[in-house]
Amino acid sequence: HSKDSELAGMAEKALKEVQYHLRYSSEWMIRLGDGTETSHQKMQHALNELWMFSGELTQGDEVDQIMQQEGIGADLSQIASLRNERISYVLDRATLKQPDNNWMQEGGKQGRHTEHLGYILTELQFMQRAYPNMKW
Repeated sequence: HSKDSELAGMAEKALKEVQYHLRYSSEWMIRLGDGTETSHQKMQHALNELWMFSGELTQGDEVDQIMQQEGIGADLSQIASLRNERISYVLDRATLKQPDNNWMQEGGKQGRHTEHLGYILTELQFMQRAYPNMKW
């Protein structure tokens, strides 16, 4: 619902992808969490290890607030509420326990990243760099 038509168009296109990945990942969380004892333990361990990286997704900063006030960006508090509902639903169905640790990694929106991001970006940019001006 962005006032910026270009951004609204990108969001509309991305929404289909996001819905697909949400459905796919939720089904696997449920399948593995409520599966064998081993799959349950591995899923719980992964959840415990990665939980701290999930908070910044809906944590707004000054830029997010300005964009929301101007009708360009989303209200991250609404998204956080929907996200939390979905997480509770999936974890309940998967018989997984939300980690007790409430500490969340932050700083990505301010450009503070570990050295691992460079390796990830290199991998993601390989095709475009190997084949400049490639059309999909």
